[in-house]
Amino acid sequence: MPLRHKYIPHYTVEDYMRWEGDWELIEGTPIAMSPSAGFLHQKVSSLIHWQLMERLKNCNKCLALYEIDWIVSEDTVVRPDIIVICQEPEGEYITKAPEIIFEIVSRQTAQKDERIKYEIYEREGVRYYILVYPELKVSKVFRLKDHRYVKIKDAIRDRVEFQIGECSIEFDFSLLWG
Repeated sequence: MPLRHKYIPHYTVEDYMRWEGDWELIEGTPIAMSPSAGFLHQKVSSLIHWQLMERLKNCNKCLALYEIDWIVSEDTVVRPDIIVICQEPEGEYITKAPEIIFEIVSRQTAQKDERIKYEIYEREGVRYYILVYPELKVSKVFRLKDHRYVKIKDAIRDRVEFQIGECSIEFDFSLLWG
């Protein structure tokens, strides 16, 4: 038996719900979240959320949410920056895969966003995953195809159409960079 399984505790959602501060739980391992987001992160997050809310206002089933916990499994809880869901949650937290996830990437979060969350979101069937790099003014847009992410665009000043639920929305990445 590996030492980590023998000596390092394996935490669950029940444990997670009792913790103070901002954490994510990845397959039983607690991961401290970065300090509160800086100005550029907040600005870009707000612009993404605003645009999604505008584009979804005629879609009765879909909704954009900001920093809400997604309980993936009994030992995994993540808090994406922005998600789009097309089903009513069964409680206070999301328990089913969102249709779209946007993560705002910084130096501090790059490994988690580009690798760990990428794999979790791909495995769990998130249809679109968008990595937004505010400092570079570019976004990498991935679409799930045959259970694997395929990059469909490095979006800078592009418009990308997303087919979600019963709706189709066109997202304008140029609006993120001013």
